[in-house]
Amino acid sequence: MSYEFVVEVENVVKEYKSESISVKALDDLSLKIRRGEFLSVMGPSGSGKTTLFNMIGALDKPTKGRIFIDGVDITGLDAFELAWLRCRKIGYVFQTFNLLPVLTALENVALPTIFAGLTIDEGRERAHTALEMVGLGERENHKPTQLSAGQQQRVAIARAIVNDPSLVLADELTGNLDLRTGLAIIDLLREMNRRREVTIVAATHDLKMIGASDRIVYLRDGRLHREETREQIAL
Repeated sequence: MSYEFVVEVENVVKEYKSESISVKALDDLSLKIRRGEFLSVMGPSGSGKTTLFNMIGALDKPTKGRIFIDGVDITGLDAFELAWLRCRKIGYVFQTFNLLPVLTALENVALPTIFAGLTIDEGRERAHTALEMVGLGERENHKPTQLSAGQQQRVAIARAIVNDPSLVLADELTGNLDLRTGLAIIDLLREMNRRREVTIVAATHDLKMIGASDRIVYLRDGRLHREETREQIAL
């Protein structure tokens, strides 16, 4: 069954408590993300972007509220079920790339396929295809230190899509890149969004992301402050 919304966040509260203080990182936040949508999440530091990503990415659980991925309420899943979900449904692209320096590009990309239960040969074949898609097929035997920052980010994107996830979460993916390389990475992600119909959610401060996004939501103090479509913004 295919659901219209890949992600549904319903009245989510995330509260952190200490002996003397209580802080709501998310405060009754609701958000729906359509299948195939390219969504940018913007807001100042401390607005709740990272916390929202941790909730959607099944890395943390809300204090209150529910989160659905492909129609499944992930707030009720146990650790094993969450690991299965993260492996098969969600791809992550990190600002700092998070590539293992001792592995080649092909081995870094193939790593998630091992956790998905594929054989080594199946994983390498998938990894090769993913690297071809991001234009790095000829660099698959190079280690991260032999690649530029932009190439490392492409490897990270290939790793995120290798298990054919429903959802890709990109956290400040252009933060460590120069202007030209950042634009190239944004164009690549948008092309993958259109070609593979993968849903992309990007947490960003980079205004260049607006031109690639179908919709932009702005967070403030853990709440949804406002949202706009690309057509509503004067670029």
